[in-house]
Order: sequence, then C-alpha cells, then structure tokens
Amino acid sequence: MSGAALGIEIVVVFFLALFLLHRYGDFRKQQRMVLFGTLLAWYLCFLIVFILPLDVSTTIYKQCKIDHEEHVSVATVVPLPANHTSANTSSATALKPCYKPWSYIPDGIMPVFWRVVYWTSQCLTWLLLPFMQSYARSGGFSITGKIKTALIENAIYYGTYLLIFGSLLIYVAVHPDWHLSWYELQTIGITAANTWGLFLLVLLLGYGLVEIPRSYWNASRHGHLLVKTYFKASKLMTEKADAEENLEDVMEEVRKVSESIKYNHPLRKCIDTILRKCPLDYQEKMGRNMDDYEDFDDKQNSYPSEKSLVKLHKQVIYAVQRHNRTRVQWQILLHQAIHLEDVAKNETSSTHQFVHSFPPICLHPDSEWYWQCLLKCWFYRLLSVLLTLFSVAVVWSECTFFSTRPVLSLFAVFIQLAEQDYNYLYIEMACFITIFFLCTCVYSTVFRIRVFNYYYLASHHQTDAYSLQFSGMLFCRLTPPLCLNFLGLIHMDSAISHQQKEQTAYTSIMGSMRVLSFIANGFYIYYPMLIVLLCIATYFSLGTRCLNLLGFQQFLGDSEMTSDLIDEGKELIRREKRKRQRVEDGENRRREWKERYGNQREDVSARNRGIHELKETSYSDTVNSSSNRRESDDRC
Repeated sequence: MSGAALGIEIVVVFFLALFLLHRYGDFRKQQRMVLFGTLLAWYLCFLIVFILPLDVSTTIYKQCKIDHEEHVSVATVVPLPANHTSANTSSATALKPCYKPWSYIPDGIMPVFWRVVYWTSQCLTWLLLPFMQSYARSGGFSITGKIKTALIENAIYYGTYLLIFGSLLIYVAVHPDWHLSWYELQTIGITAANTWGLFLLVLLLGYGLVEIPRSYWNASRHGHLLVKTYFKASKLMTEKADAEENLEDVMEEVRKVSESIKYNHPLRKCIDTILRKCPLDYQEKMGRNMDDYEDFDDKQNSYPSEKSLVKLHKQVIYAVQRHNRTRVQWQILLHQAIHLEDVAKNETSSTHQFVHSFPPICLHPDSEWYWQCLLKCWFYRLLSVLLTLFSVAVVWSECTFFSTRPVLSLFAVFIQLAEQDYNYLYIEMACFITIFFLCTCVYSTVFRIRVFNYYYLASHHQTDAYSLQFSGMLFCRLTPPLCLNFLGLIHMDSAISHQQKEQTAYTSIMGSMRVLSFIANGFYIYYPMLIVLLCIATYFSLGTRCLNLLGFQQFLGDSEMTSDLIDEGKELIRREKRKRQRVEDGENRRREWKERYGNQREDVSARNRGIHELKETSYSDTVNSSSNRRESDDRC
C-alpha cells in the first residue's frame, strides 16, 4: 500500500474539483483557458487539504522511529546500576513498537510533491489568474487585442508588487547587519503571502463558524425558510427586471451600430462577432440584409471606432450573462418557494401523504411526507448542534493552541492521545475531519459572498469567467495559511509550538519562520484570537445590520422594509404559481382532448382511407376488365 493512498486521493480530488467546476461553470460556452485555470487552482487547493493528513501520519511514524533510535542509543551508552534487575531493565527500556501506517509515503516523495503543488498554486494566484481574468473580460476581437488589454490592466497590479519587492531587496542589501541568503529571501516571500492569506482567512472563518450551524438550524424551520424565500424572490425580481432593462438598452445600441456599419465596411466583422454573442431572438430581430451594400467612403457618416466596439462587445457579454443568470435563478427560486409552500400545507395533513401542487417525479407520498415534514427538520437540528460543538472547539483551540504545557488545544489533545497508541487511521480521520470542517467554513463563505455584480458564484452553470478565476485566486491564497493554522492547532508546527519534533514535509517547504520572529511569535499566535470577536459579530448579525443601514436591503426580522419585501415576494410567487397552473391546466385539457377524440379521428381517417383504397381498387378492376373486353373484340 506504499504510495497507493496518495495516488487514489490524487484521482478522487481531481473528479471532485471537476464536479464543482461543472456545477458552477459552463463547459460548452466558456473559454477553455478559463476552465483549465480554474480547475487547476481548485484541484491544487483541494489536493493540499486531502493529502495533508497523510503527511501528518507519516511524520508521526518518523518521529516514532527517531524516538526508538534515541532510546536504544541512550540505553547502550548509560551504564545500569548494580541493583537494577532484568525486570526493571525491560520495563524501563521497553517502548511500543512502531507500526508503519497503511498510507505511508516513502521518503523523498512528499517534499517534491508539496514544492510542485505550492509553487504552482502561487504562480497561478499571483501571476497567471489575474492576467487570465483581464483576458477573459476583455472585449477585444483578436487574441492580440485581448493580450494587450490584459497587460495594460495588470501593469499597475504587477508594478506594485515589483516596487515593493525591489524596495525590500534594496533595504536588505544596504543594511549592514542583514546578510540574507536566497533561502531566507524565499522564506520571507512565503511568510508575506501566508500573512496576507491569514488576515483574510480569519475574517472568513469567523463568519463561517457561526453561519454554517445557523443555516442548518434555520433550514429546519420551514416557516422561517419560506419567509426568507419570499424576501429573496422580491430582491431577485428587481435584479431580473434591471438585467432585462440593461439588456434591452445594450441591444438597442447594437442595433444602431449594426445599421450604421454596412457589410462592405472593414469593421463589419467586429459587428458580426458582437451579434453572435446576442440572444437568438434579438439576432432574428436584427436579421441580416445581405443586399444592403453602400459605398461608405463617399458619405459623411460618423462610424464608431474599433475602441468603442470593443467596449460595446464587453457590455454585450456582461449583459447577456447577467440576464441568463437571473432568469435561471428565478426559476430555481420559484421552484423552491412552491416546494416550501407545499411542505407548509402538508405538515397538517392527517393522511400523512405528501401532495404536490405540480406533480413531479419523486418518492412515494408516504415516505416523502415523513422525510419532508418530520425527519428532515430533526436531522438538520441534530446536524446544527454537532456543527456548533465543532465550532466551539475550533474557537477554543484557536485561542489556546500556543500553549504546549499544559496542552489546551482540543485537537492537539485528540492527536496526541492517538499518537500514544500509533492509531494512524484515527489520526488521519481526525485530521481530515478537522481540516475539512475548517475548509468548509472558509470555502463556503467564498461561495456565498457577493461583491455587487463583479464577483458572484452562481450554481447551475451561471458563474461568469471573472468570478470563477477570482475564486481560484482566493482558494490559492487561503489554503496554505489554513493548512499552517491547522498544523498549529495540533502542535505539528515547531515555529509556533517551539517543540523539537520531526517537521512535516509541508512545513519544511515553508521555511523557518524564525527569520521573521515578530510574525511567528506575534501575528501568527495572537491574530487568530480575533475569531472570538468575529463570531460574536456574526451571531448578532452586525454586518448585516450595517449593510442595511447603508441602503443594501438585508433580511432582518424587525425591519419594516423587510416586511414589505416579504409581502411583495409572496405576491410574486402567487402570480407565477397561477401562471404555471394555467399552463398546466391547458396541457391537461389538450391531453384529455387527444385521449378522448384522438382515437375517434384516427378510426374515421382509417375508415376513409380504406374506402378510398376500395374505390381505387374497384375502379382499376373496371378499367382492366373493359380493356380486356376491347382486346377480345379486336381479335374477333
């Protein structure tokens, strides 16, 4: 099994990243470069999370071998006293044997693996993905034009980093007491990147530790969930109307430009590229007139420049993407609202059978009623309680992980208890569950946050290229400090715990934090304590209330604006439900009409067809007989 676990997890993680990309991205419409860059970023980050427990178990095994070697060397060097019996000798020198873990990774593999994964992810997040973001959002009509636009937009971004890095190099070079080697400079760069990531990590983690358990608890309250869905419906309808209006304005501008630039104009190919990005119904309205050729050189018409067409192309891509996203989200939200209304109606049902407003393909009515109206809410409540306990353990450990004597971090206690018995399977499962929970709190926040309309991860293939790549950048910047923070929680990072223990291969590539002692002994230890304040602020919804005061409508139970939006959303759902009911009734009537009168029509048409065939047959027989009679007369 040596190395087999590593290979299996590499394959499994790849399909996990591919599944998530398929859920949020669109393989048919989005550029291959965007999909590949996002897939690679997500894959590398998930790979770090899944492989790190194997690194921990392998390091514990190596530490066990080192302890045995030191114990044997001490026992052979130090002479035993004369009154020391053999029984005492065996009990004093006996150590538990070191069993090789089933997922043991041979020496030399993990350092190379971590080095490739880490530096590839850093190149993606700091160099390639920002460039690819600008390339994907560019409205250029050629590869050269898109590359030029991307370079111009990223000139300030790259120039700022080069200026800071150059200033630090000059400062180090002229400082008389500092003689840093390449290894130490590399460590400083890694520490700076991890410090920036830890700053953002604590903010996202403090929100997720409270919001994830609360979201499952609220999901068990069907009434609360239905009211919140009405609120979302009202806001989404406003956004949907705004997207439709924006699309209409952009399409009107495209129509004017298309009419002004005829088919013998050099810029007509740019117009054709823009038209191909428009919805099909608008393309049909602006259909092409292939006979419309004009000599544009002899007329004093004002034609748009290529730069303005690039801007228009960018506006078309954004407007169409936003319109499609809001349309799909509205259908999904409408389905959720109708389902929640059905659950609310069926909760008081005495027959214990789940009745849908619009019959879907679903479970048996009895089993569905017990799951939707009885078991599901209790399952979510139990899950919420377990996640709350886990969140409390994380907050406590984040505030006490620097204490090694006594050990106050709960996760360090669990790992050390398992380490005494060398229960590697328990160690790996405990590490995986812990780091998976931390990643869920952080990554789910990345998937939930929305920065106006510039960054928004929408499921059902509705995420644009810019948001996909921005999420890849965030993952690559958050995952390394998250893993270091996890190693600190279980006291496997010697730079924080100050213990002389075998380092993990992951920690070894990060370099020694003692180069920047004020960060290792200060920021990395005390800044995570800020999670307590962030969790309190999230619990009392302080951020939501601040956004509501600034004019961004948020769901607050004690707000008059929230009540108005809930009533508006309820009316919108009722209206859409009646519309869907009319469509359903029309289809049922057509189906009944076809079943009732369709067979009769077929019988009548078959009977008429048979009579017609009989007439043709009798007519042909008559014609043949008359012709035979004439031939016989001619012979006579």
